[in-house]
Amino acid sequence: MKILLVEDDDRIAKPLAEDLRHQNHVVDIAKDGVAGWDCAEAVSYDLILLDLMLPQLDGITLCKRLRAAGSQALILILTARDTTTDKVVGLDAGADDYLVKPFELEELAARIRALSRRSADTKPALLSYGKLQLNPGTCEVTYAGQLVSLTPKEYMILECFLRQPTQLFTRAALLEKLWEFDQLAGENTIKTHITNLRQKLKAVGNSEDLIETVYGIGYRLSPLCS
Repeated sequence: MKILLVEDDDRIAKPLAEDLRHQNHVVDIAKDGVAGWDCAEAVSYDLILLDLMLPQLDGITLCKRLRAAGSQALILILTARDTTTDKVVGLDAGADDYLVKPFELEELAARIRALSRRSADTKPALLSYGKLQLNPGTCEVTYAGQLVSLTPKEYMILECFLRQPTQLFTRAALLEKLWEFDQLAGENTIKTHITNLRQKLKAVGNSEDLIETVYGIGYRLSPLCS
């Protein structure tokens, strides 16, 4: 998932972002409400983790503004405020869930999984394309029953393709979706990952190239032979 963490306390933000990245999420951090709004305007996020006590623009106001602007991102509020009134205010502002600080990282991970399942009613649990299968629950990829060992970025690129099998992705779109703001990555980085992904699929028996290059534009899945 592409996640925006809006949290002004580095003692919380840094270890939380590191843990989420270990779970193969892409995480951007904003340290105040205005920066959070700017990020959300520039990038399409799957999930926004939102503190309430933020400088410049508080979390409730930001949440309302995001929903008024038509944001479809899942919003999970993280806050030390634990009264029923506070929770109701947050949910009425448009949040999807509410988690009280301090919390265990395992609980946050479980909440994120639950929100993902709730928003993925139309998405298949197992993503398949011909002999290729990707299990989002276990992060395992197989081709004709053989396990394919991928790096986190290779996995995320492949998942992106499999979730939208008819979509043509530009290199810029993949960079925006799968890399963080502060990471130094160019379009050649995408080309390298695509090359490695093709080689790994070929090594397990994929004779035809599953990933098609549309020269001058980007990449998409090749049509399956009937």
